[in-house]
Amino acid sequence: MDGGSRAHPASNVCTEDRLLREEFLTFSRPLIGQEEIDEVVSAMQSGWLTTGPRTRQFEQNFCEAFSAPAALALNSCTAGLHLALKVCGVGPGDEVITTPMTFAASVNVIEHVGATPVLVDVEPDTLNIDPAAVERSITPRTRAIIAVHYAGHPVELDQLRALAEEHQIHLIEDAAHATGATYNGIAVGSGSNLAAFSFYATKNLTTGEGGMLTGSADMLDQARQLSLHGMSREAWSRYSAGGKWAYDISAPGFKYNMTDIQAAIGLHQLQRFPAMQARRRQIVEKYNAAFAGDPAFQVPTTRPHVDNAWHLYVLRLRESELSIDRNQFIEELTERRIGTSVHFIPIHLHSFYHNRYGLRPEQFPIADAAFRSMISLPLTPALSDQDVADVIEATLEIRAAYRRRLRAA
Repeated sequence: MDGGSRAHPASNVCTEDRLLREEFLTFSRPLIGQEEIDEVVSAMQSGWLTTGPRTRQFEQNFCEAFSAPAALALNSCTAGLHLALKVCGVGPGDEVITTPMTFAASVNVIEHVGATPVLVDVEPDTLNIDPAAVERSITPRTRAIIAVHYAGHPVELDQLRALAEEHQIHLIEDAAHATGATYNGIAVGSGSNLAAFSFYATKNLTTGEGGMLTGSADMLDQARQLSLHGMSREAWSRYSAGGKWAYDISAPGFKYNMTDIQAAIGLHQLQRFPAMQARRRQIVEKYNAAFAGDPAFQVPTTRPHVDNAWHLYVLRLRESELSIDRNQFIEELTERRIGTSVHFIPIHLHSFYHNRYGLRPEQFPIADAAFRSMISLPLTPALSDQDVADVIEATLEIRAAYRRRLRAA
């Protein structure tokens, strides 16, 4: 299933003197093989559709693949973050420090537990949360840090762990983008602190919808019970041979469990994960070779002590070199049948958070400026070599067409 070996799905056609793709290139199509399909069918034929043996096997395999001490399969990464805050005892009156450069779910869960999100700016190269800004924002009310591994590049975990230990607060990792990433040679999610992963359809490893929470076994025992209504542990096997019908509700929990149908996809996604990651890196290398060194573009950064999971390829435009802005650049790519996205509209620009907390762009100058210049280019192992070539050709063509020409003195 190597994306580079597949035939291009459609020939190019010439329209208005431009060579265009015949089919629109969707931004992030998952790579699903016959193995996943067969496993889903087998799960359905087994009669066990909800949380069951395949879910348990998926948790075990995930632990083995990424050296996690324990794992809990869930219906989303958002559920994992919510459970992490609950297990850490975060609630009303508490503050949680996090980044504005993230999807809203990372911050919504703080609201869900009744705590107050405290947003701090990001580093200019990685766009990850800035540890120095975190340190300046810690108060007696700070109970946790939610650190988002933006685009697959790990945050500076050593610095954040030191801050968490010094101030006796919790470090929770939003690893939605970071499956397979490492920091100083150690896999993200292999620590005892809680880390939440996403298996949404666009992610490096997908179950359609789904997520995983990793961390110490003790913390995950609490999270597991909360993930299914707060039911006692015996309830998980009550419908299997020898299972008990009686159960207890020890806390008002949630409905966050993963199903065996989802886990069936994940089992084979894990098997093909190394090959899929290798293909992502090949595509990144092609993009970097095309765009690095061009004054109109800033390519993504990878620091030497990390392995980037490359969930996203975020190209930043230098508008001083172009006569169009980011939004117009995206429109030009769309006209050329190239799908893109923007990751992310920062939290301070969303009406709920702007109105509730009076957040202003000048409070987050790095995140705000980055947002206005960024485009996420297609990055998935399902891309063929021709797909990648089309993206590069279209991007460079737009750059050439809208080059800002300096006026003569």
